[in-house]
Amino acid sequence: MATKWRNRLGFGVRAFLFTFGLSGFLIVSTYGSNYVYRDYFHTPQFRNELNLFAQYLNLFELNLIPLEKAKQSLTVSQDEIDEYRNGLGNVTDQITFLKNEYEQLLNEAESANNRDAAEIYLAERDRKIEEIAQIFKSDDYARAKIIADKEKSVEEYYRGREEYYLDFLSYKGQLQYYFTSGMSDRVYTNILLADDESITDKMNSHYMSYISSYSIPTDNSDSYYWLRHYDRRVNSLLPFKGEIAVARDLPSSSSIGIKYKKYEQEQIALWAYGLASLVSLFACFLLMRKRGGAPATAASWVPHYNKLPIDVRAVSTILTGWATLYLLFSIKDRFLQVWDNPFDSGWRMFIGMAAAAAGLVITLVQGKLIAARFRDWPYMKQEWRSGLLNKVWQSVKTQILRAKNSLTDAFLSTSTGVQLFIVLTIIYGLGLAALMTIVDPVFVVTYFVLLAAIGLPLLMVLIKRIGYFNRIVLKTSELAVGKLGQDLGVSGKSVLAALAGNINVLKQGVTTLQNEQAKSERLKTELITNVSHDLRTPLTSIITYTELLKKEDVSNENRIAYVEIIDQKSQRLKVLIDDLFEVSKMASGNVELNKEKVDLVQLLQQTLAEYDSAIRNSSLQFRLPNMKMPVYASVDGQKLFRVFDNLIGNVLKYSLDNSRVYITIQTAGNQVTISFKNVSKYEMSENRDELFERFKRGDSSRHTEGSGLGLAIAKSIVDLHEGNLAIEVDGDLFKVTLSLKVRE
Repeated sequence: MATKWRNRLGFGVRAFLFTFGLSGFLIVSTYGSNYVYRDYFHTPQFRNELNLFAQYLNLFELNLIPLEKAKQSLTVSQDEIDEYRNGLGNVTDQITFLKNEYEQLLNEAESANNRDAAEIYLAERDRKIEEIAQIFKSDDYARAKIIADKEKSVEEYYRGREEYYLDFLSYKGQLQYYFTSGMSDRVYTNILLADDESITDKMNSHYMSYISSYSIPTDNSDSYYWLRHYDRRVNSLLPFKGEIAVARDLPSSSSIGIKYKKYEQEQIALWAYGLASLVSLFACFLLMRKRGGAPATAASWVPHYNKLPIDVRAVSTILTGWATLYLLFSIKDRFLQVWDNPFDSGWRMFIGMAAAAAGLVITLVQGKLIAARFRDWPYMKQEWRSGLLNKVWQSVKTQILRAKNSLTDAFLSTSTGVQLFIVLTIIYGLGLAALMTIVDPVFVVTYFVLLAAIGLPLLMVLIKRIGYFNRIVLKTSELAVGKLGQDLGVSGKSVLAALAGNINVLKQGVTTLQNEQAKSERLKTELITNVSHDLRTPLTSIITYTELLKKEDVSNENRIAYVEIIDQKSQRLKVLIDDLFEVSKMASGNVELNKEKVDLVQLLQQTLAEYDSAIRNSSLQFRLPNMKMPVYASVDGQKLFRVFDNLIGNVLKYSLDNSRVYITIQTAGNQVTISFKNVSKYEMSENRDELFERFKRGDSSRHTEGSGLGLAIAKSIVDLHEGNLAIEVDGDLFKVTLSLKVRE
């Protein structure tokens, strides 16, 4: 038992030492930058006081300007006169505004039969009107008015600056100064010199504890904002140079002396506290290595604590940790108050540190217990699911979902709900009226009038709506068994009309789906037929010429010719199979693009160069405008080369002889458009969208070379690049447009 208490006490001591060390770290990191100076006289705070004293000295002594002199120096420019006159508009506007302003006052005075007030308002108005007229009539009169306003503002300024004079006298009693100006022989100082003494005899380290050279310019910098009022009126300010010092015999009761001593005490205390906290942290580290970290958590209260929901324990740990940090920061904030009230502030710091140490112990113990739970993650997840917050959240989500579903169901159709409410109200009202006829037969006539005016029309509307609803039900039953029939009639804007419209749309969708299915079956049949034809043709040739080669009477020349034909048909068959494999691979999406920065113009020119011999041997004339400037895009160069190769190959195979072929590249924004235009030698009678289908050819007789997969492969490659490949057919004019994103 004694050992357990010793362990707990030892851990408490370590916690207190660690808390003390943390508080020292916070205090030094917060206030340390303010106490790195040699003494108070070298701090920015004292420098600010010197600047303030220099401003006061310049204002009240060095460049003192009497009030009358400031008034005499006031001037008024013609621009100021014009601005003063036209500040509220021209003379007519000002007089009109003034009359309107006093008209209300005169009307109120006359309504109250107060003739004296009316006469005063009238005289005041006429005087102001005359004054406005004089201002616009005479420059001298306007100038005098402006001078009077300026003098008034100067007087207000001089009265306002007197509040700073007492501060100036306070500084003047504590600081020594000596200033001269190169533009004047006068010396400004508060140092008493004997006849045989010079300023150097007094202004030295023997008599002064701090000396600072100082210059006072005449500019309008922020440090001389009091002089700005003068700078707009006079230009007689003089620059001064000199020294400001603090005497060694400065009384300790002076504000500067008090600040000096307080800074010295706080500086010693801060660094001593910081050093002690560092020693405390080192001692805590040694004790922790010797005796271990947090105490064992096998106390009797631990099983009860672990029964709490995991989120409650986590929140408790966070709160105790936050409280510990709050106590540490409160210790930091109270540190500089120790010199003002040592006993109270020191005692509060000690109590706060003990409380922070206790909070640290509680936080560490709780953290250790929760960390042990985290090691068993499946059990941790189970505890979280049974936690208080999760239960509350699940309950809230369930209630929200139920309320949302109920509200959604209630307002799926607002008009239907309103109509139902109206119908029920009418039925209830008619039932109530029927009861009234039983109570008093006098109401029988009124009841039949209501029944004829409201009940019968309502009954007709209900019968009509029910019949409409039955037709909708019958139509849906027909659609379910595949009978399409005629569309339902849609009349009005009721929910039933909207339902009938939606059923018509669904019927049209079924029709479209059936057409697409029929088209798909047709294309599938054509695909099988085309594949069989295109594969069987070269294969038949290979078999035929192979049989011929087996004959013994075949001449050597025929044998060579047969082998050449077999080779051609084999290559033809290989191309068909390779193209079929490639288009199947692209359709499955199992293709990787190796994108890089590619000049599309150069790539297109390289493709054309591959066909240079074929183009020269053909009767086609290729026109290539807009092929001078490079156009860059992030693409797979090899794949895009295949697209250009297929498109140019189609142009050579299907273009009308002696016609022109146009290949253009245009950019707009972040899009590049490449178009191939030619005149077809075959009639383009099929659906142009089907040209992208596999094994489709512009030559329906299939007499031309090719697999019929060129456009399908090209479109798949362009789609992989997130581009677009479109076909336009206008008579025999055939145009393929390729769009890609340019490289950003």
